[in-house]
Amino acid sequence: MKGQLGELEDAVMTRVWRWNRPVTVREVLEDLQRDRSIAYTTVMTVMDKVHQKGWLRRELEGRAFRYSPVSTRADYAATLMREAWARSDSPQAAVVSFVAMMSPQQREAFDSALRTIEVREGTPGEK
Repeated sequence: MKGQLGELEDAVMTRVWRWNRPVTVREVLEDLQRDRSIAYTTVMTVMDKVHQKGWLRRELEGRAFRYSPVSTRADYAATLMREAWARSDSPQAAVVSFVAMMSPQQREAFDSALRTIEVREGTPGEK
């Protein structure tokens, strides 16, 4: 899986993640048309691009593909953070700056995530 999703790609993936089941281009199109005027071919092209990026898998059912997510929105967010961190010439400074920008709720979630990882891996020094 690679690459940041563009605005329309994200709108498509938001629906696929929310529905969490195989979907057709037509279903996504009809839902998107509630908010904007958009053509079937545009949605089909966008879903193909997201498939090429590795965020969607597809299976042919009759004459149409059914698309389903390869991973979760949380995995997508983590991938973006990892890619941004990899571009930093000072990963430690990047993490410090990132944590400093967090709201108290985000920092609490971050601390909770670190505790979860520690429990999974055992307490520090026990590996």
